[in-house]
Parts: sequence; structure tokens; C-alpha cells
Amino acid sequence: MNKRKLLLTGLALTAGVALAACGNNGGSSAGGGGGGGGISGAGATFPAPLYAKWAETYKASTNLTLNYQAIGSGGGIKQIEANTVDFGASDKPLKPEELDKQGLIQFPTVMGGVAPIVNLPNIQPGQIKLTGAVLGDIFLGAIKTWNAPQIAALNPGVALPNLPITVVHRADGSGTSFLFTSYLAGQNPTWSSKVGASDSVNWPTGQGGKGNDGVSAFVKTTPGAIGYVEYAYAKQNKMTYVDLKNHDGQFVAPEASAFAAAAAGADWTKAPGNYLLLLDQPGAKSWPITGATFILMHKAQTDAAKAKAVLSFFDWAYKNGDATAASLDYISLPDTVKDMVRKQWTDGLKGPDGKPVYP
Repeated sequence: MNKRKLLLTGLALTAGVALAACGNNGGSSAGGGGGGGGISGAGATFPAPLYAKWAETYKASTNLTLNYQAIGSGGGIKQIEANTVDFGASDKPLKPEELDKQGLIQFPTVMGGVAPIVNLPNIQPGQIKLTGAVLGDIFLGAIKTWNAPQIAALNPGVALPNLPITVVHRADGSGTSFLFTSYLAGQNPTWSSKVGASDSVNWPTGQGGKGNDGVSAFVKTTPGAIGYVEYAYAKQNKMTYVDLKNHDGQFVAPEASAFAAAAAGADWTKAPGNYLLLLDQPGAKSWPITGATFILMHKAQTDAAKAKAVLSFFDWAYKNGDATAASLDYISLPDTVKDMVRKQWTDGLKGPDGKPVYP
């Protein structure tokens, strides 16, 4: 049974009702509402199961309810910009100039990875090895069969099937797509010039699926298919993943230790606005498509108490949520980064009186 899928389904059902109620009452804390005794957020699907577990535990001790709607990173950015939620969530970090334009601050919560998944007969997880350049050519539609010379050269001794390749990609705006296409743009010059990197691109070929569920379902039912999903979902659904060649020339599997290795060298102190991508990081054990997920809030808060409630929740999660994160295959932030973020809360978020909303 897929515990993360069940968590996400239940969370989406409850959050949808709660956010509809917030909207009818005039918006969130940033806009001057949000309802008493609870906080509201919307955005990335990647962290939603973790936020649900954190919220469950937090409510038991504080009676504060977190209503979170997993609608994708693009939707989360739009909702926080429109002041309809207390916080937005995105796997695609906004650049400093974008944050300044919208009057926002962003901070990371946890990290994870994106994994290519395939449906090939008699192929086990990690048995197929690819480079970023070849992966880019596959998603460009330039490599059309699984026994093509470019793939065979990377997989000597593997009985590659003579099957056409069916590319599966996200149909919705997605932080997962942003990480994946950013990685391809850095590895494949043709992809960089013709497609580029974004949460939503004009895909050269393939079929679209909505969310991780849609991509996974399409891959599962289509022999010869290849797609990409966040790692924990692939693992718990027993998807066949692909190993990738990393920055140091080593083929590595998508797993928590490889994400941690990629994140180990990240220097958040040199990332203005916390804009940091963990793609193609050095290290023999580093997974090349690693990224953080972020929270977005307005710098100028009209409801200081509500803003403090949001930050108190994430502060509690920083202090008490690492074990839960690990149980769901997320990578926690180092304590030094958590302390840095807390200082950003104090310096960057002000109430109507101009004073910090979080001491």
C-alpha cells in the first residue's frame, strides 16, 4: 500500500474544503483573513505527504490546523502572489529579482531527488544506465528505440528490447519538471537551445500526465515508456528507475544517500534569496537531479499573529521533523542552514507595525 499516496489523497480532500472556505471569507493572512485556529498553504505536490504528517503531529500538541492544497508549484506561486493563502510552496525557487518584485521571501524545508522511470520487460531497477546527454536526446525524440546504439554503448551486456521509446512528461506546471528540464539543459546543448528549462515547456515529443500519479500511471501501462517522478514516489510504488552518470563520472542510483551527498556541498550562504539548485553537484556518490522544496511568504504581513503561526509551525518542523522526513525519504536541512533561515524570518518578515513577526 502506498502510504504517501494515501496521505496525499486525504490531504487534498480536506485542504480543498478548507481553502474554499478561506476564499469565501476574503483570503489569507497576507490578504487579511484565513480563519482562526489554522493556517493555509498551497503548491508543490512533492512535500505534501511530509507536511501532512508534520501537521498531524503538530495539531496534537498545539491544536493548530494546517490546510494545504497540493496543486503544483506553479499554482502555489500564483496563490501566494494573489494573497489567497498564508504561504505558497514550490520546488522551483524564485530568483531574487522575482522575489523582490512580488515582495516575497522564500526558504527551504527539505530536499529530495527526481528519478527517471521506465517500463521495459525483464529490466530491473538500476539496470539501465544513461547520461544526461543521452537522456536529453531521448526526451527530444532524437533517440527512438531502446536498442539504439547510444543506449547500447552505455549498457554492455544488457539485453535491450527492440521497443519504441514513448516519452511521458508532466502536463501541468511542475517544480519537478523545472528540476528535470534544468538538468537536461545543462547536459544537452540541443535541449538547452530548443526547449530550455522551466516548470512548463513545449515538449518536443511524448504524452503528458498530470502530477506524479499521471506520469507514473502512463509509464506503468505503456511498454517502452520513460518518464520522471520524485524519487520517494518511484520507490514506494516499486517503479523501475534508471541510474545516471554524475558530475564525477560515476553511475549512481537515486536514493536518499545520493541526495544527501549532492546536498552536502551546497553553500546556502552564497545563495541570495535562497535561490539554489543542487543539480549535477560534484561528488562520486552525488545524484545529479537533486533539489530543495521551498516556502514562499510575503515580507509585509497584514496579520502578524497568523504569520507567526506559520513560522512557528516550520520552526517546530525544523526542530522535531527530521525523523518523519527520513521515514518518507526526504533529506533534512543541516542545522546551520535552519539557523540561517530563522534569522531571515526575523530580518525579512514584518508586521503592520514594522516589527518582526517572529522574534
